[in-house]
Amino acid sequence: MNIFDMIAEAVISRGDLAHLALFVWASGASTLLAMTLRDLFAANRRFDEFVRELALFNRRHTGDPP
Repeated sequence: MNIFDMIAEAVISRGDLAHLALFVWASGASTLLAMTLRDLFAANRRFDEFVRELALFNRRHTGDPP
């Protein structure tokens, strides 16, 4: 019996099924938030790299020193 089954059995035996459902919902929502923030940070990093490369390109083609 794995740890999740043991926890679920303990909660169900005490009649706290609503608490188990709330825990599962909160865990899922927190996981989705963490995944969304990770993707947002990665997109921000890629955009920053793009802007830096664009600025470098513009400096090279306008004759300004780096």
